[in-house]
Amino acid sequence: MKVSVRHIKGLHFQGEGSSKVLINIDASVTAGGTGHGVSPMELLLMSIAGCSGMDIVTILEKMDVKFRRFETTVEGERASDHPRVFRDIEIVYKFWGEGLTKEKIERAVQLSIEKYCSVANMIDKAADLTYRIEINS
Repeated sequence: MKVSVRHIKGLHFQGEGSSKVLINIDASVTAGGTGHGVSPMELLLMSIAGCSGMDIVTILEKMDVKFRRFETTVEGERASDHPRVFRDIEIVYKFWGEGLTKEKIERAVQLSIEKYCSVANMIDKAADLTYRIEINS
């Protein structure tokens, strides 16, 4: 796997992988950036949600579990001193739909976090990674 990241201006960069999709990376205006992209640390949290979300959708499809809506929020608490790594990260998986089976959703999430999601498994070695599930009808 290989990506390239090109400097645009100031703290604004554009990343590109083999998919040829451009991702804008930037610092917030308060941190000296232009705000034209997500910060690298935000991108890391999004990567956890995207990676585990893809696993969960695939696993639930195999279990024949149908949901109407699925969203993930990820919140990270960073150290106050540099390098300001994430110390604690909480993932909240939110599902909407009729007749959702709590046991199957819990199993899908558990398989993703503990076995399949490379990003979550890598981050769990550096931060306290926790999750919870919310099921709404």
